[in-house]
Amino acid sequence: MTHDRLTDHVERNRRFWDEEAAGWHGPLARDHWEQTEPRWGLWATPESRVRVLPEELSGTRVIELGCGTAYVSAWLARAGAEPVGIDLSQRQLATARAMQEEFGIDFPLVLGNAENVPYEDDTFGLAISEYGASLWCDPYRWIPEAARLLVPGGRLVFMRYSPLFALCAQPEGPVSTRLVREQFGLTRLGRGSHVEFVLPHGEMLRLLRSCGFVVEDLIEIQAPDPTPRDYDEIPVDWARRWPSEEIWKARLAG
Repeated sequence: MTHDRLTDHVERNRRFWDEEAAGWHGPLARDHWEQTEPRWGLWATPESRVRVLPEELSGTRVIELGCGTAYVSAWLARAGAEPVGIDLSQRQLATARAMQEEFGIDFPLVLGNAENVPYEDDTFGLAISEYGASLWCDPYRWIPEAARLLVPGGRLVFMRYSPLFALCAQPEGPVSTRLVREQFGLTRLGRGSHVEFVLPHGEMLRLLRSCGFVVEDLIEIQAPDPTPRDYDEIPVDWARRWPSEEIWKARLAG
């Protein structure tokens, strides 16, 4: 799959989030915004367990790439950071602004593409994405863009589906216990009306290194017992046996 030829994903994903996903995702925003401790991903993995964030955030400029309803930026703002959220969905950002007003937390929200961010080089100390750009944007575009935006020594943290889930995910219905697609060439997943991106581990490592990143951790998430909820696409029994999602932590050299 050639990542430099397929660029229709931006408009397809914009339509998906504005016309389909915002209706069911928006009502979840308040639950996320009111959390006192960050809880990550599908299984609400607590920050105290995975240590996603740097210990000191006070005064750190942060860019959330594909912020959606911007609850991650809200968590960071409460911790003393100075976040900016960017997303391509007007409806998602409208929900984020409503949450800002309700919770009294204010930070910039930018309508735009996380593959082409309207900020100068060396602007941020942390770039973060929880199922935002990390899943919905072309990694060969958004990861170099994150590197451009970060100061030397800046941190990149992102959460996405695991490659194993991508290899077992079916076009419809729950994830299989068998491989349903090939790993070689795995990059872009056309699923219904939208497009997702998942690189295998080796390819992701090479991409991060080529952009100047040093990988500090890769955390594969196991669903807890008990679990806060189940998903039609990912039964909890599957996610207790194999990682359905993972967190990458990297630092820009220099």
